[in-house]
Amino acid sequence: MANVEQQPTTQLQTKKEGALVGTLIIVVVAVALLALIGFLFLKPKSEIIEGQAEATSVRISGKLPGRVLEFYVQEGQDVKAGDTLVHIHSSLAEAKLYQAEALKDAASAQNRKIDAGTRSQIIQSAYDLWQQAIAARNITEKTYNRMESLFKQDVVSAQKRDEAEAAYKAAVAGENAARSQYQMAKEGAQREDKESASAMVDVAKGGIMEVEALLQDQYLTAPTNGQIDIIYPHEGELVALGAPVMNLLKLSDKWVTFNVREEMLKNLPIGKEIDIMIPALDHKKTKAKVYYVRDMGTYAVWRSTKATGDWDSRTFQIKARPVEDIPELRPGMSIIYLQPEK
Repeated sequence: MANVEQQPTTQLQTKKEGALVGTLIIVVVAVALLALIGFLFLKPKSEIIEGQAEATSVRISGKLPGRVLEFYVQEGQDVKAGDTLVHIHSSLAEAKLYQAEALKDAASAQNRKIDAGTRSQIIQSAYDLWQQAIAARNITEKTYNRMESLFKQDVVSAQKRDEAEAAYKAAVAGENAARSQYQMAKEGAQREDKESASAMVDVAKGGIMEVEALLQDQYLTAPTNGQIDIIYPHEGELVALGAPVMNLLKLSDKWVTFNVREEMLKNLPIGKEIDIMIPALDHKKTKAKVYYVRDMGTYAVWRSTKATGDWDSRTFQIKARPVEDIPELRPGMSIIYLQPEK
């Protein structure tokens, strides 16, 4: 009876083991088929090459230091070449212009005096001016000596000492000039004197032209068509010589920039049109023409491990201009390079 009961149990176990083995074989075959299909038909995704849009930025600055009196534009505003952007006021420059014009008047008067001949009143006036210059020289000399002594005692700053020295030297020069004028008045005008006086008039005119050239920059204008990007100072603030006042984007000159490994250069020769995509503009696809390729240097080299038998790969910067005008394209937007299918 015991043998009869064990026989069906053994047969049942054998059938179960056979079914399990069959199932495993089917699973292994199915996995192998899926792997084969994936290897043959599925392609790995291409590496995403991301760059960004850029545009020419023109820095607006001037050679007149002063205070921002008024802006005539605001950030984001479109302007045309020649539009007035800002008014910079400099009371110092205007004072220098007044001084230059006064010097010109004095030089012209002196020139006329020489042409007319020397009178006794003129000689006396020249002498008096010389004496005044001597007195001014003496005062500035004493001031300078006093400042020099105080500077050595660390009582006053070097700037104060330098200012006193400059005033003293100016007074010495003024005395020399006044003495020369007095001597010329006594001796009478010679041909050389007349030429010198005429030259002094020209020098004074040159001083006026110099100050007027500075004052031309009190109104800065747009050098080209574009859009105001950034305004740095506020109204009422002081700006230094050559300090940037604002940036002007030249939106007519836009391009895209990518940094790629050198093995990709075969698909990016200069002059080739490439496919790009702009995510910010609803994934707009367009073309751009490569016009610039430059090695970025050793700091941007992709280092290999050497253990795999690979080599170092340098990084190159690629620039390309869109072949179509895209007004909505803004500097800083991400750009995706759509690589050609292999």
